[in-house]
Amino acid sequence: MTPVGSAAGLGLLSAISWGGSDFAGGVGARRAPALLITASGQILSLIALLAVCMVMRLAVPAPTLVFYAAVGGFEGALALAAFYRALAMGAMGLTAALTGLLTALLPVLFTLVHDGLPAPLTALGLAAGCVAIWLITSTTSAQGAGTPRAALLLGALAGMGFGAQLVLFKLASAGGVLWALTSARAAGVAALLLVLIVAPPSGPWRGFWLTGIVAGAFDTLGNLFYIGATRLGRLDVAAVICSLYPAGTIFLAAVFLHEWPTRRQIAGMVLALAAVALLAV
Repeated sequence: MTPVGSAAGLGLLSAISWGGSDFAGGVGARRAPALLITASGQILSLIALLAVCMVMRLAVPAPTLVFYAAVGGFEGALALAAFYRALAMGAMGLTAALTGLLTALLPVLFTLVHDGLPAPLTALGLAAGCVAIWLITSTTSAQGAGTPRAALLLGALAGMGFGAQLVLFKLASAGGVLWALTSARAAGVAALLLVLIVAPPSGPWRGFWLTGIVAGAFDTLGNLFYIGATRLGRLDVAAVICSLYPAGTIFLAAVFLHEWPTRRQIAGMVLALAAVALLAV
């Protein structure tokens, strides 16, 4: 398999892993606050990553690269808190669609400036991927009509935060995948603990560890596959494919919870497969 095809494959694995993480977190959030699930998963995955780095005696990368990873982890965790808040304020579909689109677009713009224009087939795949993200995550206009502007603003800020995190992870990966993940996770844990101190959830603080472990494990795998994809191919290709992760969440919800996707979401999933095929060429 060519490096481009391998990058697309790793991007797809990342999307599947992140979709599984969101599904586990979403199921757990029906019984416990979502922030507690996220924080517990990140704390336990940080301990595991630190242990691996120490056992393997991996050399600590340059301070600049550690800084990139830490900033990405910190602002990404704050973006996650903003995203949860936005979802709680209005129609989830419209907010999630805006967030997902901006998550993919920011790395695309960064890559266009940094690496130049992609090949025609790649450009077509990127465009198809962005449309697929919108279709998969969006709702009808009637369902999104009640979304307040504050929710859309927070959703947009979250999307830009997630997109910036993808760019920073790419920059940090030059110092090694595992240390990049560990640095980002340590800063993310600090940010989530800060959020929990400033705005503690009102729900019961129990019943979140198991789903937190599962969500954190899948999220860590998703990050690992994503960084691997950026090291083999263009950042914009990896970012767009990885941003298709809501399709994985929707698929798992259909299989395990019998929550069936809409026709628009099914069309988005079919278009997503076409986009991945184009980006793998």
